[in-house]
Amino acid sequence: MTIERLGPVDPVQRYSQTEKTQRAAKPENDSVDFSDEARMKAEVFHIADQVRKTPDVRADRVEEVKRKLEDPNYIDDVIVEHVAEQIMDMFSL
Repeated sequence: MTIERLGPVDPVQRYSQTEKTQRAAKPENDSVDFSDEARMKAEVFHIADQVRKTPDVRADRVEEVKRKLEDPNYIDDVIVEHVAEQIMDMFSL
């Protein structure tokens, strides 16, 4: 009886050999396109962020009103009537 050689002595040896891999081709320039809806949502987000950061009280207007109220000539009958009408309109009276 003769035994013929079937393969290498170490059967794992043929599986442990690695082949050189080829480098992946460098991609061309990548680009991203945004839809009109995405641009609009980004703009709305930006504006909402600015509104959140804006103080509720405008200091410049408060100072202007204080200066006007300190002037005794500012408050006259015309101003009082105008303010009274606005208050009545606001409360629907």
